Amino acid sequence: RSSAQALLRFLGFVFWATAAAQAFGGVLVILMFKNYRYLFQESYLSLPGWLSVAAALILLPTGVLAVIISTKSSRKQQGTFMCLLLLLLCLEMSSAVLAHVYSIRTASQLESALGYHVYQNKGPCSRDRGSRAVDVMQRKLQCCGVYNYTDWLKARAASWHLTACVPESCCKEKNSHCRGHLSHVEQLSQEGCLKKLEDQVWFVMLYVFWCCIVLSILELLAGVSNGILMKHQPFQDHRFL
Repeated sequence: RSSAQALLRFLGFVFWATAAAQAFGGVLVILMFKNYRYLFQESYLSLPGWLSVAAALILLPTGVLAVIISTKSSRKQQGTFMCLLLLLLCLEMSSAVLAHVYSIRTASQLESALGYHVYQNKGPCSRDRGSRAVDVMQRKLQCCGVYNYTDWLKARAASWHLTACVPESCCKEKNSHCRGHLSHVEQLSQEGCLKKLEDQVWFVMLYVFWCCIVLSILELLAGVSNGILMKHQPFQDHRFL
């Protein structure tokens, strides 16, 4: 019993710390799909992030209950704690599964979505809404085109009447005098946006996935510890727990 109390107290403090990590991962997912919403049309792709944020908020009172139960057991508190753990397990596992599935799904969508904005817009010198969105992305990620800057040349070849030019957003930050001229290729970002976006999506989703897996294991340990304490102080009116 004393070991279960010590473990539960320790897990209570861990829950407080991991709540911040869980919330951070959820916010990253939400912001990523918000910043690149023109590439990801489905609004539900940010669902793993919202589930992670909800789980992080529930982790705070769960940690408080874990510390309280470890010092002074109460039947109602033990029952409430077990219900919160079950809710957290459902949220964590749902978020982990969705993060894994969506990471695979979004990776397959990125190439076609980026290709549309590069090849199907009015050209590399266009200033329509789609082009402005691509400019923001290229400046933020320091990339150019889908695979490299030559993708903009292919877009120009499809519209022969357009002036051959690469968007200024392809320029490296350190080259303030860059205007996207192909005579100074060394001033342009050489890496394409597809790989950088795929790496970003994979990192964020993998972060959320492993946070959920680790927290689920800790929650199971907390449930076992609470179960040991409940065995020494059995419920009379709530045996279904």
